[in-house]
Amino acid sequence: MPNELMDRRTRTWAIVAVLAGIALMLAVEVWEDPDKTFFGLLRELVAVVPVVLTSAGVVVLFLISRHQREETVSLIRDLEIARAQGHRWRSEARTLLNGLGEAIDTQFSRWNLTEAERSVALLLLKGLSLKEIAGLRATTERTIRAQAHALYAKAGVTGRASLSAFFLEDLLAPIGREEE
Repeated sequence: MPNELMDRRTRTWAIVAVLAGIALMLAVEVWEDPDKTFFGLLRELVAVVPVVLTSAGVVVLFLISRHQREETVSLIRDLEIARAQGHRWRSEARTLLNGLGEAIDTQFSRWNLTEAERSVALLLLKGLSLKEIAGLRATTERTIRAQAHALYAKAGVTGRASLSAFFLEDLLAPIGREEE
């Protein structure tokens, strides 16, 4: 809406400037030669209009150029702000994810998981299927299923959903809830 308003104002002023310029130049012609005929004034009008239109066009182009320059500066400023916010968010998220990773690793140590069970547990938490994990670990799906059952038993959980819930429960707790 503000840009439309600016464009409308610019057009209005351009039209007013053109008409005023033409009227002023014709007034000067009449003043200099009061006996000028209608056709003489018409001939002067034809000579004056291109000059006035060109002058008005230059002014309009200048105003449009200035407006575009201001928009560009504003967009660059907004982009820099967005970049800074994105960088800050990534830094904060990295710190939080590192902390979460350390907390998960600490819990795995408490459960006395083997390296293979830790790897399977992380891949399960990431949402991979047993078949996908077997492909990544270059082993059989049966082996992955056995390692998953062993880690569920050590963790005291019933399956993948409860394993995920174990780590997510505190993350999703309402604000202000005291730790138990």
